[in-house]
Amino acid sequence: MRAAVVRTFGGPETVEIVEAEVPEPGARQMRIKVAAAALNPVDAGVRGGFFGGAGKQIGFGWDVAGTVDATGVATAWSAGDEVVALDPGMVRPLGTHAEYVVVEADAVAKAPATVDAVHASTLPLNALTAEQALDLLELTEGQSLLVTGAAGAVGGFAIQLAVHRGLLVTGLAREGDEELVRSLGAAHFASGDADLGTYDAVLDAANLGEAALEWVRDGGAFVGVRPGGHPESVRGVRTTAVAVTADGARLAKLAGLVDEGVLTLRVAETYSLDDAAKAHARLDAGGVRGRLVLIP
Repeated sequence: MRAAVVRTFGGPETVEIVEAEVPEPGARQMRIKVAAAALNPVDAGVRGGFFGGAGKQIGFGWDVAGTVDATGVATAWSAGDEVVALDPGMVRPLGTHAEYVVVEADAVAKAPATVDAVHASTLPLNALTAEQALDLLELTEGQSLLVTGAAGAVGGFAIQLAVHRGLLVTGLAREGDEELVRSLGAAHFASGDADLGTYDAVLDAANLGEAALEWVRDGGAFVGVRPGGHPESVRGVRTTAVAVTADGARLAKLAGLVDEGVLTLRVAETYSLDDAAKAHARLDAGGVRGRLVLIP
């Protein structure tokens, strides 16, 4: 099978398409024939050596949508099931940017019925990150939340999920993204260096760090999206960062919210797997609204 990998850290030109053995599922695992797999900023970090692994072959991709192709023992899935899954891992020989991928059975959920595989592939990583970040904030209905990076993939899901939980959401993004952010359900929009006031919590999807901490009220909560990169606590503000984990049961609920119209899946552009390097170059260029998706 073909797969996208990196063996020398650097720019998009370091992305290679290699031939690899089709992986075999073990106990409580399943093999998915990949229909689509989203490209995320974490993949650019892998390519640049941010997570280590020098001298190794490292595969790209955490998100996948496709069809169950084979199962190991002790799984409830069957060949032909249409599914989505999160397959996390910073340094491994192969990821989801391949023709086939083996994942843990408990990381898998039935794909949303109302969208195609390309759109479904944008759900797992970013929606689970947003959902698990909101869990860490421990907010209750009616409390106020500022989401930075509100036009991005995590930020956009965070707005929709927070509104669904009954929170009063303000989205912080570039001025040109106001219409998008409001369409996602944000009650208020802010841009630039505006005086934002304070909120019960901040979900810092833009990685602003200490600057965003200033917008949390005394005793509030702050969650970043870069593990280990959150600022130290001040003024009694509880600070932490989400480290997303695979969770098939939670992913199934998120897929249900897609079918209910609560969550919007945004695809910016699609690329063939063979053009993975071009997709990386587009990601590096910035300004993407929605996800870039690779199709084997």
